[in-house]
Amino acid sequence: MKTTTLKKSEFQKAWHLLDATDISVGRLASRVSLILKGKNKPQYSPNLPVGDGVIIINTDKVKFSGNKNTEKKYYKHTGHPGGIKETTPDKLKQNNKSNDIIKKAIKGMLPNSPLFRDLMKNNLKLYKDAKHPHESQNPKNLEFKSMNRKNKVNA
Repeated sequence: MKTTTLKKSEFQKAWHLLDATDISVGRLASRVSLILKGKNKPQYSPNLPVGDGVIIINTDKVKFSGNKNTEKKYYKHTGHPGGIKETTPDKLKQNNKSNDIIKKAIKGMLPNSPLFRDLMKNNLKLYKDAKHPHESQNPKNLEFKSMNRKNKVNA
């Protein structure tokens, strides 16, 4: 038996368009991280970039469940003594940094390696409104709400 691995030239990269309006941040991040890694493809390999690109629009309209808008904290340290800074999702939205909310959630679901840092930079595009400059990639619409168990029709 022989084990075959794909070369970079044999990858078929597709782009997906996702509207984040009224979608929970955690569910959105878990689905997008699977697509970025390529785990939804039969050629998945953890050491190769087989994942697709994802364009997320309307990041301002993403939602949290419960009181996470005010109670969830993001921490950052400046490197100086006493330099820990904290912020909440509400403050990030007020400062027009709603893309950072989704980016932090997706980053937490990907392994910390050079391969996946590259995926975050090149394969994930975030936009606050419905306009995006990626029409030439012919992105396929991802219907996120139909993937949810609550919204599936029992057949």
